[in-house]
Amino acid sequence: MLITVSDLEREPLQYDTSFSPAGMDFGEDVEQKGPFQAAGLAELLEEHRGPKEIVQDIRLRGTYEGLFEVPCARCLDPVEHHLKGRYDVLFRPLGVDGDDREHSIGASETEIGYYQDGSLLLEDVLREQVLLSLPARTLCREDCKGICPRCGANRNTAPCSCEELPADPR
Repeated sequence: MLITVSDLEREPLQYDTSFSPAGMDFGEDVEQKGPFQAAGLAELLEEHRGPKEIVQDIRLRGTYEGLFEVPCARCLDPVEHHLKGRYDVLFRPLGVDGDDREHSIGASETEIGYYQDGSLLLEDVLREQVLLSLPARTLCREDCKGICPRCGANRNTAPCSCEELPADPR
């Protein structure tokens, strides 16, 4: 769903949409299992930066919910995560905040995204929210034994007959 500044100049945009499992690409390690729901409001905020400079920010507020599957970090078995969350994000035109020089940013600036060509895709915003909601490291269970580095057997399902090598002392 394309959200454009010109549409938001007329009125805020209310959305309530569902994405099928093949509808969005979350990367090779994340798989959507079932419908992914998102509802919210997109609105245009005008930031006055002087008598003649007005920056048009897009604010998205809403909720999302869906079931996702990611591989266990140790054994690669699929692990399901039911995600449900809220978001309130701000986007401003690319390039409006300064020059090309490197500089440090404050905490408030980390909450701002950027759009270009007068529009942004809702799917991109939702993809980012899902990826940020998933744990950095997923385990199928706390005591997961993982995969044998020699033969590739899943140590959770069957013991492996490879001999244990001493740990590398480095």
